[in-house]
Amino acid sequence: MTLVTPPATQPEREALIAAAARLRAEVQTRIVGQGAVLDELLLAILAGGHALLVGVPGLAKTLMIKSVAEAMRLDFRRIQFTPDLVPSDITGTEIMEEDAATGQRRFRFVRGPIFANIVLADEINRTPPRTQAALLEAMQEHRVTAGGETMRLPEPFFVLATQNPIEQEGTYPLPEAQLDRFLFDIRIDYPDEDAEVAILRATTGAAPRPLAPVLEGDEVLALQRLVRDLPAAEPALRYAASIVRATRPDDPKAPPAVKQYARWGAGPRAGQALILGAKAHAMLDGRHAVSPDDIRRVALPVLRHRVLPNFAAEAEGIGPERLVRDVLASIAPPDGGVRV
Repeated sequence: MTLVTPPATQPEREALIAAAARLRAEVQTRIVGQGAVLDELLLAILAGGHALLVGVPGLAKTLMIKSVAEAMRLDFRRIQFTPDLVPSDITGTEIMEEDAATGQRRFRFVRGPIFANIVLADEINRTPPRTQAALLEAMQEHRVTAGGETMRLPEPFFVLATQNPIEQEGTYPLPEAQLDRFLFDIRIDYPDEDAEVAILRATTGAAPRPLAPVLEGDEVLALQRLVRDLPAAEPALRYAASIVRATRPDDPKAPPAVKQYARWGAGPRAGQALILGAKAHAMLDGRHAVSPDDIRRVALPVLRHRVLPNFAAEAEGIGPERLVRDVLASIAPPDGGVRV
């Protein structure tokens, strides 16, 4: 018999949303600036998706993920991706044990670090595609198959990965199939001058205090259910679909830049990510329905890793963000509001 979780009451909804706000505030006591990045990371978690954080070294990518995990009462594991990492280092391995009393031998599966609620895949592009592929089943089905047995991963489950965009030696590009499994591609830029001074002040004095856990695993799952229960009207669904379809160079509504410079556009999974991310954004904003502004807010982190520029675009220095912005400018919101 399947147990159906009853919908949350209004007081329960308000308490859960307040808890999510406390999580953000708690993490910001350690992370100076980068408010938009932190928002996108939390939106991905509340939408039930994985996130890829891309930025040059020293911008607190790993610290931000560790801080979010510390502020949630969840099991956390870090995997440092290196060229010699093998799939069993992630999923686990079988070892042979001998019973001292009977002399009988048997295999026992020792679970790897993937069996955690939050998995930090640090510098994910430093390991070969064969090892990166060990994450595919876990990211999509939340399970691991090893030794002829399929094992469920704990819930909630997130892969939060980091990547250095400038160092290419000893790195391996992520397969497109794996990129598509990240709900958001989050870009971290240098802080402004005031934030950088605040970072120096905060990190060169006394050791920071530990973060207090403010969210339990059950609360995270309840927040994810709230996100999915939030309504998205037919115009919002069609708007998201129109944006995704306009990233494809052979679509009639694609803007000229996409037709000229895009090799591949986003697939249907991008539309799902747009709606789920927009629902999470609306919920944290205290609204009970998705608006076009919510969809536009998450469009860049959803689409920038799913639109593939062609050689002409690379030669002219045109990246996927430029193409996504052209799409947003060309597709009118359903209410006729201001375009991005």
